[in-house]
Formats: sequence, structure tokens, C-alpha cells
Amino acid sequence: MPGPRKLPFRSVPAHDSARTRAAILQAAERIFAEVGEAGARTETIAAAAGVNKAMLHYYFQSKDGLYRAVLDEHFKQFHRQAMEVLSSRGPAREILLRYVGMHFDFISARPYYPRLFIRMAMSGDKGFQRLIRRHLAPLSRKLVALIERGRREGEFHALDSAHAAISLIGLTVFYFSVVRIVAGANPYRKASLARRRREVFKFVRYAMFKNPEETKA
Repeated sequence: MPGPRKLPFRSVPAHDSARTRAAILQAAERIFAEVGEAGARTETIAAAAGVNKAMLHYYFQSKDGLYRAVLDEHFKQFHRQAMEVLSSRGPAREILLRYVGMHFDFISARPYYPRLFIRMAMSGDKGFQRLIRRHLAPLSRKLVALIERGRREGEFHALDSAHAAISLIGLTVFYFSVVRIVAGANPYRKASLARRRREVFKFVRYAMFKNPEETKA
């Protein structure tokens, strides 16, 4: 007696494809941030996204592929926004403050992103290193070049440009990644975000700018 006939897989209509993919990424982001890749179950992600498990494989091939895709989405968006700011014209101090503000606002709007970033960075994943080389390394070079221009044109103090860039990134990343653990506080509270944003700008102006009151964010 022949077994049950297998139904052909139906592709998702084009108008639903982007929406379905986005729903999967959103659900996966939250679950990966909470329990990590090893602790996440594809069944749980699919249920949270409102799709069947086959759709995860259709779009991302594997749980590992989905995990990288979640980070890749963030990295691509950040690369696009940051490159637009760092490639703009104007005084180095104004561009730098726009970049710092963009970086802060980008992470403050994505509460799961810092945990995902740290989890993947600590894992030593080769895919993560590829994402860094593709998206973040070019931005780092742009940021260093901007700081060097500010030094040459007399806007910034005589700082080591590479270390200044690392310090700038750390001002924002450390707050969202560590403050909850160290201080037991919620870094995403509206009042906390506003205060931190002001303090970051003040620190940058007085640490780097020869005329700190000349430009305010």
C-alpha cells in the first residue's frame, strides 16, 4: 500500500516574503539574546514568529544561518547609517558628534543588539569575524581618518587616533552592554538614556575638542 502523498512545498508570495522574513528575524533576535544560539530552539522561534519551522529553513537554511543573519541585519543597517555620516562634509568636530549621536541612538533603539553582539564576540565565531571585516572595519578606518583630519586642522587635541576611536565606541557600547550588570540599572529607561546621551557628548567635547564650547549636540 503506497504511503501518504507528500504535498509540494509552496513558496511564499512575493508580497509576504519580506514580512515573513522580518518576523522570523525579530523573533530570533529576542530569543537568541535571551538564551544564546545553543539554548534557542527553532520550534520556539517559529512559534514566536507565527510561522512553521520549515519557513526558517526556507529563508535561512539552518539555526546557525539564522543567528548570523540576525547580526548581519544590524551590521548592514549600522554600516549604511554610519558611512553616510562619516562621508559627509563639514568640520570634523560636527561630523564626529553626529556619528556619536547616531551610534548612541542606533543601539538605544535595539535593546537586544548589545547582548547578541557580546555573545557572538565571545564565542570566537568565524562568521562573526567575517561580519566585522565586511561592515565594521571600513567604518573604523573612516572614523580614524576623521579624527586625524580633526587633529591636522587644529580642531582636536593631539590624541592617538586609533585609541581615540576605540574610546569613542566604548563610551556607548559599555553603557548598554555592562551597566545593567555592574549597576543593576535599566539602561533603556527614558530618563537614563537622555542623561547618558548628554554626558557622552560632554565627555567627547571636553576630552577631544580644543574649543569644547564651540559645538554642542
